[in-house]
Amino acid sequence: MQIITTTEDLEELVSRFEKYPYFTIDTEFLRESTFWPILCLVQMATDDESAILDPMAKDIDLQPLFRLLQNEKVLKVFHAGRQDLEIFHHMFGEVPKPIFDTQVAAMVCGFGESVGYDTLVSKITGKSIDKSSRFTDWSRRPLSERQLTYAEADVTHLRDVYKFLAGKLKERDREEWVISEMEILRSPETYYIPPENAWLRIKARNHHPKFLGVLQAVAAWRERQAHSQNIPRNRILRDEALLEISSNPPKDAGSLSHVRGIGTKFAEGKMGRSLLEAVQEGVNLPPDQAPRLKKKTPPQKGIGPLMELLRVLLKLRCEENEVAQKLVCNMADLEKIAAEDSADVLALKGWRRRVFGEDALKLKNGEIALSSEGGKIKIINLE
Repeated sequence: MQIITTTEDLEELVSRFEKYPYFTIDTEFLRESTFWPILCLVQMATDDESAILDPMAKDIDLQPLFRLLQNEKVLKVFHAGRQDLEIFHHMFGEVPKPIFDTQVAAMVCGFGESVGYDTLVSKITGKSIDKSSRFTDWSRRPLSERQLTYAEADVTHLRDVYKFLAGKLKERDREEWVISEMEILRSPETYYIPPENAWLRIKARNHHPKFLGVLQAVAAWRERQAHSQNIPRNRILRDEALLEISSNPPKDAGSLSHVRGIGTKFAEGKMGRSLLEAVQEGVNLPPDQAPRLKKKTPPQKGIGPLMELLRVLLKLRCEENEVAQKLVCNMADLEKIAAEDSADVLALKGWRRRVFGEDALKLKNGEIALSSEGGKIKIINLE
């Protein structure tokens, strides 16, 4: 087991890894008390070696790692890698490329929805993973042999998982299916929400422009404060406080201090003054410039039963093609298809259209029907 703690050793490791067509990678991090994750370990493996990089080692320069992550000749293999990719995007300003996510590939290959790493390793390799170190504090040093062995297993078993799934994708001619999903994970927009859009995270039922204008302003204020101080959003203010402020905008420190969760010290201090400025900014926003919540309109008459019929078809087609339903069509898009033949949804594009979309349109337009025979659902052509 290699433990990389110096820039020189990292440079040598990267030079070796750059000669391979792919390597597996995982991270261990902490996020309980910070806004940005604290990277504690980076585990990597090729077919011939594995290594654990300690990014918390004194004076280590991670630029060689960045160079490797951006090397387009080497594929980076993750499992459920969204959080790992977010860490690298924050640290280096770019998302690694090219990438392959075995969780997505597993959904394409019929292993169910959002299958866990342990389950996937067990099903593909027949091996089990020691879970005893799963909730360890990865920032503490020194790490035990058990912890390091657990961390290393996250990338050594992943080699076998990747090779199996890559083979299945090629065998079924589904490589493009995964590539299209990787474009979403590769997009920087996936990992950055502008402060002005932070209000969308908050569950609000009030649709009044004034309320939403203040909510947008104070949520953006909280987002910037969390960024700059590197602490979780709720450590600044909880959602409930932002909703109360938006419902009854305080005009001074006295009224601000009466908001639940905000004391006099906060209200009369620098943070309080800054928050009141944000409140006023939201109050002054012209109604026609205030954000809008999409009103949920009741489904058209007859849409409900049609959606249920489409759900049966979706389940049938996904079982036949051994692909996870979640990857093909969600319930919101199913409703759009039921309402409109030309709905702008993924299920009516690319490989999803071939798997489900074309039959969905035929079913709703009376060109095919569903029947039961021998305890199984089958499609009947009516043309």
